[in-house]
Amino acid sequence: MRKLKKIDRDIHELLEMKVREFNTPAFIAQDPIAIPHRYTDSRDREIAGFLAATIAWGQRPTIVRNGHRLMELLQDAPFDFVMNASTRDLNSLKSFVHRTFNGEDLMVFLKGFRRIYSEHETLEHAFLKHHTTGNMMETISSFRTEFLGKAATSRTAKHVSDPGKGSSAKRINMFLRWMIRRDNSGVDFGIWRQFSSSELMCPLDVHVGNVARSLNLLERHIDDRKSVEELTANLRLLDSKDPVKYDFALFGLGIFEGWKSITT
Repeated sequence: MRKLKKIDRDIHELLEMKVREFNTPAFIAQDPIAIPHRYTDSRDREIAGFLAATIAWGQRPTIVRNGHRLMELLQDAPFDFVMNASTRDLNSLKSFVHRTFNGEDLMVFLKGFRRIYSEHETLEHAFLKHHTTGNMMETISSFRTEFLGKAATSRTAKHVSDPGKGSSAKRINMFLRWMIRRDNSGVDFGIWRQFSSSELMCPLDVHVGNVARSLNLLERHIDDRKSVEELTANLRLLDSKDPVKYDFALFGLGIFEGWKSITT
């Protein structure tokens, strides 16, 4: 992993400017974070957020549309549905499909949530149980094992990334950003108080990776766990307490402005 000793001042100023531009309530409606923003109860937000992050690949409008549809299937009460749904209720989910994530996978996820909430007051407490090393990527791997349980098929298990096998775990890291990161912008929730924003790892997708490489923040050419660790280490040089705020800037430059525009 290459960690820079210093970040160019112009790059720092650009990223700070873009954080201010994109980290606003206007960002919410067309982003998967709109799904947990339907709710005020923390457990509803946890479940809606985890599911929205799980299906967050592909066209953003499709992700958001399917996320809202999914909440409707959960009777717009995710926690209550998880804990009290009958077999008939669960069978009503069979029609749900988002790319390769289908109703069968969804039922396994809901059973995982029910098992976890039967043992922990919140999803935060379940993650905290696995945070013994203080390493967020190791925490994700350990939590994944508990969440999926022994009954999950390989087709369902692939929908929960495993950093222990080198995955960037983009979607879970994005979910963790939503739950943990705290500021006054009104986008991220910051409801998990047992974790610090400084512990978060940058969600890494093709847009973030391309922009990060063009700005000399990332050297590796594949989007894997090592790249996440390299990028996040360099972002901590810019803000050690809140490095993942720059996800807004990197993603926004890539998806809204086109990453090549900043290299010319």
